[in-house]
Amino acid sequence: QVQLVESGGGLVQAGGSLRLSCAASGRTFSSYVMGWFRQAPGKEREVVATISSAMGSSGSSVYYDDSVKGRFTISRDNAKNTVYLQMSSLKPEDTAVYYCAASRALSIVVTPVMYDYWGQGTQVTVSS
Repeated sequence: QVQLVESGGGLVQAGGSLRLSCAASGRTFSSYVMGWFRQAPGKEREVVATISSAMGSSGSSVYYDDSVKGRFTISRDNAKNTVYLQMSSLKPEDTAVYYCAASRALSIVVTPVMYDYWGQGTQVTVSS
């Protein structure tokens, strides 16, 4: 069982930055693929970024949705059981509840159904 707790959300003006953190319980954090998703009102949950586990032979790999490429950076610190999402050049359309998720998949996955554990979410609001 893995418990995930997000933090770092808030209200920011367009063009600003925020860093989200997701702290995980358990001693097997490094074996999980980690992802950030978001859900805006009336819309489906969508992937933002994912990062592979530490178990891959080629080191960590990452995936970004096209809408955030060049603006967001996902990273993980396995010693701290934490995954981060650094968000820069924020736009009003980035406004959503952001969720951290963990997957037991062997490689990066981008669909919510492939994730086994979810945090409670943190609100990010970008004003114009």
